[in-house]
Amino acid sequence: MQNGAGITSAEAGLDGTSWNVVGHTYTPKVHSTNAFIWHAVVPADTFVPPHIHPTQDEWIVMLDGELEVEMGGQTHTAKAGDTVRMPMGEAHGIFNRSGKTATCVFGVAPARKLFDLFGALDGITDPQELVRLSALHEVDFLPPPDQA
Repeated sequence: MQNGAGITSAEAGLDGTSWNVVGHTYTPKVHSTNAFIWHAVVPADTFVPPHIHPTQDEWIVMLDGELEVEMGGQTHTAKAGDTVRMPMGEAHGIFNRSGKTATCVFGVAPARKLFDLFGALDGITDPQELVRLSALHEVDFLPPPDQA
């Protein structure tokens, strides 16, 4: 898991890795015990449903476009240059309702099981399987509001 010193090129992920997770393209850039950082291309009209990382802090640095992040009962709009902070245990959902593709850099600390989760989720389209696999990797999805 430990990636030593070096440069991960703009065009590539670690070891040429890239995943399709919930319609987003995630490209890992840094992976160690302490942190996992990935580049994300988030197409218009896609989202990550509300979920909790009980063992990790998460953040997003916006590069281009905008995302709406729902947390703490509020919707926050993040634009290019903004940083979104999502503390461990804080439920959050990420939505691209802008009509345009957004790009950003995500990170979590510590890395825990998220790198392995993205490998397991690559190409998964069944929501129940996504929820099941995520729970096995320390990410807990919340039930839809009408089922809460």
